[in-house]
Amino acid sequence: MENGNEHIDYKQAYEQEKARAASLAGRLADAKNEADSLQFQLDRIKNNPLWKASKPLRQTMHWGLRNYRRLRNLGGPRGIVRKLKQKKIEVQAKKLHGTASFPTPGEAKRQREETFARMVKISILVPLYNTPQTFLNEMIESVLAQTYQNWELCLADGSDHGHDDVEARCKEYAERDKRIRYRRLAKNEGISGNTNRCYEMATGDYIGLFDHDDVLHPSVLYEYVKVINEQNADYIYCDETTFKGDSIDNMITLHFKPDFAPDNLRANNYICHFSVFSRELLEGTELFRSGFDGSQDHDMILRLTANAKNVVHVPKLLYYWRSHKASVASDISAKPYAIAAAKGAVAAHLQSCGFRNFEIKSTRAFDTIFEIKYEIAHEDKISILIPNKDHIDDLRRCIESIKERSTYENYEIIVIENNSKEQAVFDYYRTLEGQDKITVVTYEGDFNYSRINNYGAGFATGKYLLLLNNDTQVITMNWLEAMLMYAQRPDVGAVGAKLYYGDRTIQHAGVVIGLGAHRTAGHTHYKINSDNLGYMGKLCYAQNVSAVTGACLMVKKSLYDALGGLDEQFQIALNDVDFCLRLREQGYLNVFTPFAELYHFESASRGSDVADAAKARRYEEECALFRERWKTLLEKGDPYYNPNFSLDRSDYSLRVEPENPGEKKQR
Repeated sequence: MENGNEHIDYKQAYEQEKARAASLAGRLADAKNEADSLQFQLDRIKNNPLWKASKPLRQTMHWGLRNYRRLRNLGGPRGIVRKLKQKKIEVQAKKLHGTASFPTPGEAKRQREETFARMVKISILVPLYNTPQTFLNEMIESVLAQTYQNWELCLADGSDHGHDDVEARCKEYAERDKRIRYRRLAKNEGISGNTNRCYEMATGDYIGLFDHDDVLHPSVLYEYVKVINEQNADYIYCDETTFKGDSIDNMITLHFKPDFAPDNLRANNYICHFSVFSRELLEGTELFRSGFDGSQDHDMILRLTANAKNVVHVPKLLYYWRSHKASVASDISAKPYAIAAAKGAVAAHLQSCGFRNFEIKSTRAFDTIFEIKYEIAHEDKISILIPNKDHIDDLRRCIESIKERSTYENYEIIVIENNSKEQAVFDYYRTLEGQDKITVVTYEGDFNYSRINNYGAGFATGKYLLLLNNDTQVITMNWLEAMLMYAQRPDVGAVGAKLYYGDRTIQHAGVVIGLGAHRTAGHTHYKINSDNLGYMGKLCYAQNVSAVTGACLMVKKSLYDALGGLDEQFQIALNDVDFCLRLREQGYLNVFTPFAELYHFESASRGSDVADAAKARRYEEECALFRERWKTLLEKGDPYYNPNFSLDRSDYSLRVEPENPGEKKQR
């Protein structure tokens, strides 16, 4: 009998999956038919003689529209003035991070004489290959200039016999300073093999990886040994810049990085230079694997940081990456094998972490910035909580978009009614009563966003909760899968989506604590156009953030319940950020994914909340509560937002010291 029941259950499950597959196939077929129809109409238009004749007029019109959008995005004439001021700030910042940042003779002397409890030896590995004399000299001189003295420079030379000058110059340096160790290789083994030969020469406690055409800041080793002693760091990296020509002050791109963020690293090798790590991390494994040449550093960083006990980021620009015709810094497209190697490195890492059946795709930002699609392990139910008061048009649009555009079918919608006054909304509720997957529950009491959602969560039957504002509209059809693939992971707490205003400017792309006038929290990339790549491509890949907005937030129901839901002391604001920080406090990662996209319409006018005196007072009280509760964290700074960025702007503007004493100081 038991076997019979199992057979019936299996058969029912099979029939359900078959029906679901047929439904999805039908929807995809409808979408394809619609696309074919639209393409046919477009082809007819393009083949029309009038369309062809009007091409010059259209080009002029498009030019005008592009420039109008640029002006609009800058905020009109005032925005242009702000942009010019920002350009001035960037010029000032570049000056601060070049040779002007080098220690004075007095400070350099102090650093050289400082004694640490652990005066670790750092072996700097440099594989050489036909290195131009100028680059070679500048690279070695930057090591000799280090204020921390306990280092060795290991040079493995794979140059061909047309570049014997590399050997001659290296031997000159080695004779002058016994810390420089040189080895001429019998053959060029590629960047991985040559670096591994460097490692064979190393005797240091820590290993540093340095390219043969780049330059180090004089204080980089000092700063690294400092965090080794103070934080017991076993993997360290810093901020970096690319430069052109014969001076590091000719900076092109300044890359200010977040602290260690595993999801960022999987999608994008943001750590890169200057990696220094404990020799113990290499026990039982190779340094570079030749199968990943072109992306050997990404492979190595993924492997070593996964095993490291304390990855520490030094938020100072201490590495200068030279951009020239033959370098990856100049153009990775010149080395297409690096793209395949990078995908292979990420795949190997994911497999070692237990992931299966994932997909790695290049994004529009860059060929080696990836979208990773994780397998949905179980199609568990998602309970979508939508608080609502009146606003029938918003609610209808939200619900219809979920029903019409969602490819994930195992969900329920729980509308939480709160003090609506319009009869039309109650009439609409009655139309929902008989619909599958939709429930309307009533919360009685004054508005308290946290309490309303906590009340609604009590009716949820899903394994996952999705907090969703009623003024949202789904854009991407696989939005639920894009969020669930992260929420299902045991190391992830909250997952947030990419939200746009009606004009396709960004409303939410992750939350930074301390950002904004109240120094509580703010949204990054705020009001930037949807087609913008973001700072260093950040709008194009999933990443770890301190918090995400409750306007669209997915979390396991078990975690929500364990934390007691949203804190009801935060009635109108910061409840979502507080919830995400409590998740982080428990050791969970929060994730923002740009691959789940929705419109978020009415939050563009949230200022109306603070126009009311009582609401404004309550908002100020909640900001004060947040600042007091998270005082230590706010003082330390958001780990995913580099302290070199201003807290007064959301566009990753650089922080600089004011020119005049009376000028407002940023952060």
